[in-house]
Amino acid sequence: MKINEKGHLEIGGADCVGLAECFGTPLYVFDEAYIRRMMGVYRDTIEREYAGNGLVLYASKAFACEAIYAIAKQEKIGVDVVSGGELYTALRAGFPAQKIVMHGNNKLPHEICEALDAKIALIVVDSPSEADLIEAEAKKRGMVQDVLLRINPGVEAHTHAYVQTATPDSKFGFSVASGAAEMMTGYLLSKPHLRLHGYHCHIGSQIFEKQSFVLAVEKNLAFMAEMKAKFGFEADALNMGGGFGIWYAEGDAMIGAEGYAEYLKALLSTVKAGCKALGLRLPFVYLEPGRSIVGEAGITLYTVGAVKDIPGVRKYAAVDGGMFENPRYALYQSRYTAVIANRAAEENTELISIAGKCCESGDLIGVDFNLPKVERGDILAVLSTGAYNYSMASNYNRNPIPPAVLVKNGEAEYIVKPQTYEDLVRNDVLPDRLK
Repeated sequence: MKINEKGHLEIGGADCVGLAECFGTPLYVFDEAYIRRMMGVYRDTIEREYAGNGLVLYASKAFACEAIYAIAKQEKIGVDVVSGGELYTALRAGFPAQKIVMHGNNKLPHEICEALDAKIALIVVDSPSEADLIEAEAKKRGMVQDVLLRINPGVEAHTHAYVQTATPDSKFGFSVASGAAEMMTGYLLSKPHLRLHGYHCHIGSQIFEKQSFVLAVEKNLAFMAEMKAKFGFEADALNMGGGFGIWYAEGDAMIGAEGYAEYLKALLSTVKAGCKALGLRLPFVYLEPGRSIVGEAGITLYTVGAVKDIPGVRKYAAVDGGMFENPRYALYQSRYTAVIANRAAEENTELISIAGKCCESGDLIGVDFNLPKVERGDILAVLSTGAYNYSMASNYNRNPIPPAVLVKNGEAEYIVKPQTYEDLVRNDVLPDRLK
């Protein structure tokens, strides 16, 4: 992004004021070049540092639509999906099934059937009953399904409690410390229609400490060595999940493409050193970054409506979006950075809290933003909204979910069309007795 000669904010060469005029607001905007650069950073680092013996999987939950899967296909990476809907979208976009991995702590029976019928690469097993269901459905189809086992190595990443996933109290995975992971290893090895390839873990999201990933690798390799000694099973795959943090606001590290490459390099170096020390063969390594690929690539544009100053308390600027298109402040008190896109070069002069239009007191994009004097009609850009904004949006208060556009070299086009009021009532049914 930059500020152009008009004093307007630009993204991907496109003037944000022009984008708002052309497509309306609220509007999700994604920089295609940034997305491709980040996919390439992970792909090329695996190629360079690990002889290509691995695959980066774009984490669909960050942002999923047909366009993002088409880009991932062109960039020669894989994807992970956590629902039948994500799987359907990826397949509809022509994404190759053999580069798809399915996750989820409670995969529904029809989702498992859809994954088997599509012949995706791997399913990550997260419960004994799920293993039984995959086994039964694979047997019906006369096939053997490749699987990974999600384990919980007990690494506590320094992140929000709601996005820590490898602590002892987690709905995800099987604890190494309790013996559950060992028990499930033996259980999966006993299934004739499942082929256990190795292990998966994900220690959390929005993590900046490189050492957290290094420690997680060490604990996984130690467990793999134990399973080799116990069962004679040597894992040939290790999926280390994702979780690399991104910049949202002052105080966050600005890692950059080179920095993410260093994070991955440290992880892969630990794998190589650990396998050598433990007498293990080098596993095929999977990595699942989502937020770090699309998070900073995306912004959201709004139009300012009511401005309300409560003397001695707070000044609010209300926008035409809110918790229906970005619930992350309500969920996590997530911090953001905002810019008045039509006056991006002006000096910040006041603290503003940005409110949404929903009928909720907690409907905020954030509080205490440093901004120039805000006026009705201003175009407000909130930065780093590419991950977990569109994907978590809802129709709360029957607000339409905003569209998304992809920009490249100053050109923009829809990748998600705007919803209409007709879309909101499309599945409503009015019984005859109420007519």
